[in-house]
Amino acid sequence: MAIKPKYVKQLGKLLLEKYPDAFNTDFETNKESVSTLTNVESKGVRNRIAGYITRKKSGGNQSSSSA
Repeated sequence: MAIKPKYVKQLGKLLLEKYPDAFNTDFETNKESVSTLTNVESKGVRNRIAGYITRKKSGGNQSSSSA
């Protein structure tokens, strides 16, 4: 699992607090919501924020078995 930059976490948390009903566990829907609600121009940053929000909404407890 990659380490998320601080700004991705901050913006993701802010969006979840302000617009909790705009997001769900579907990445594609969250990607569109991030595009609509922010002025992020970079596709990569938008996808990282949407991915972070998707993980938070789905519980974020997806662990990989690397043993």
